[in-house]
Amino acid sequence: MQLNEITFSQATPIDGYGPGFFRVGGKVFHGAVCVTSTGAQSWGGYDDDKTLMAMASEVDVMFIGTGAETAHIPGELRTRLEEAEIGVEVMNSPSACRTFNVLLSEGRRVAAAVLPV
Repeated sequence: MQLNEITFSQATPIDGYGPGFFRVGGKVFHGAVCVTSTGAQSWGGYDDDKTLMAMASEVDVMFIGTGAETAHIPGELRTRLEEAEIGVEVMNSPSACRTFNVLLSEGRRVAAAVLPV
């Protein structure tokens, strides 16, 4: 089996996560975080739609990580994101982090808004 190392020339991957934190581009964020190819910022959770809406021109798809288990997000949040023409994919946070990194390595316009596990 051939393994290829993924390099992120001008992008910021999610390096890791654990109970209550995420490591993005070598920096640790405690609590929820929102990540794009250019960096990361703390996210206030489902009630903080301003942070997510500010990315509408930068991303095509947003992966929303709901913590350790997959759960529904508030319908109003999904509607607002879709009206802004942002594709929404909901999954548990570990899956959201992995999927974000894979598509980021392909140069896709993606974001991840993830709640801690």
